[in-house]
Amino acid sequence: MPAVEHGVDLRKAFGAGFGGTIIDRGHPGYDHARGVWNGLVDRRPALIARCRDVADVVEAVRVAGERRPPVSIRAGGHQVAGSAVCDNGLVIDLSEMTGVRVDPVRRTARVQAGVTVGRLDAETQAFGLAVPGGDVTGTGVAGLALGGGIGLLARAHGLTCDHLRSVEIVTADGRVRTAGPGEHEELLWAVRGCGRGLGVVTSLEFDLVTLGPMVSYVEVYYPSEQGESVVRAWRDAVPVLPDTVSPMAVLRGMPPYPQVPAESRDTPVVGVGAVYAGPPEQAEAALAPLRRLGTPLLDVSGIVRYEQSPSPPAGETRAFMKSHFMDELTDDAIRTLLELQSRGPGPGAELVIRTLGGAVRKVPPDRSAFAHRAARFNVNVNATWRDAGFDDTILDWCRSSWTALGPHANGGVYLNFSGLAEEAGAVRDAVYGASAARLDAIRAAFDPDGLFAWAARQP
Repeated sequence: MPAVEHGVDLRKAFGAGFGGTIIDRGHPGYDHARGVWNGLVDRRPALIARCRDVADVVEAVRVAGERRPPVSIRAGGHQVAGSAVCDNGLVIDLSEMTGVRVDPVRRTARVQAGVTVGRLDAETQAFGLAVPGGDVTGTGVAGLALGGGIGLLARAHGLTCDHLRSVEIVTADGRVRTAGPGEHEELLWAVRGCGRGLGVVTSLEFDLVTLGPMVSYVEVYYPSEQGESVVRAWRDAVPVLPDTVSPMAVLRGMPPYPQVPAESRDTPVVGVGAVYAGPPEQAEAALAPLRRLGTPLLDVSGIVRYEQSPSPPAGETRAFMKSHFMDELTDDAIRTLLELQSRGPGPGAELVIRTLGGAVRKVPPDRSAFAHRAARFNVNVNATWRDAGFDDTILDWCRSSWTALGPHANGGVYLNFSGLAEEAGAVRDAVYGASAARLDAIRAAFDPDGLFAWAARQP
């Protein structure tokens, strides 16, 4: 069926009780509604059903079941691969479902699926509480948690999905189910790391941790000439640092802070950072080793309000992010990273090393579908840019860099940093690992006719 006809067909199928907004290709807001954070993603769905509440989601799933278009689910719309939108299909859009309810006594938060990390942090920090995970404010909480959720507090408190108490989910049969302790526990296991393809998650309940509102952090930049010795020293410091510190290292250009001379901005540096997961007054000794790995060019460490970094502008930003898990960060791997940095295409290109272990490793594998708890590092090839004329150059560097790092990796890929859907089958195997067979069985049980098959295939 032609796409335009398909959109008309879908529109007619919605009942009068749908209280949200139906957006087809003739709607004045269509181009904005089909856009996601990554400006590289340019898909044209037949119809977008922007839902107001769970009843609207149930209606959208009913229509999808009757008419059988490709189906994608948009929550925060931040996932770099653009899995929120599908060509010539139905987008079930939850972006206006943004309620947050914090219970400071139980230390829990109930979050609708359209909520972003920045919004959630604002609500929980009012009580000195937090959901671990995430690096930037614009990340969608639902996608972050369903994909695992590696963040600034990982070694202290684990992944975002480790704090997921329960979810409300509309499955392919149109039923609204709660997956939580003692109720559909197989679904709960799956949503802790599966990403998508099980149904439409409409809300999530999290356990919160005590943190903030002020935290101590370290952020230091060392010159590229010291790169090999600094990254080696950083690697050697990681296992002896307390789990209250989840250190990161990033090979990038010098950020444009006010104290950085104009001629020094974007020059190659090695940055080191971490947030202390505890009272700021106890942080100095734990963070100090990261400030003396070499001779710094810039040290902006201090005490700030706990919040993620602001996201680059949605739609204007073009992005690629793809990762490897590594069991060890060998000297050869470090030399490869530095050589790739030296060939980088310019501002916005970076190589990020995140640490795992600690609380991540302590969670037993039968508690979640996240399959990479034994890894010590996640190494991510990142690039963000705005000029489409640089697409080929930057993407070539990203993809060749990811390939060059492969021999140093353990074969695993983090779902939330999984490229742009290239080689989707191979990436899915690398994402799910030992969890794949059990996930397939759960998907078959709750979606036997493959209503969400398009979503399930996306990396």
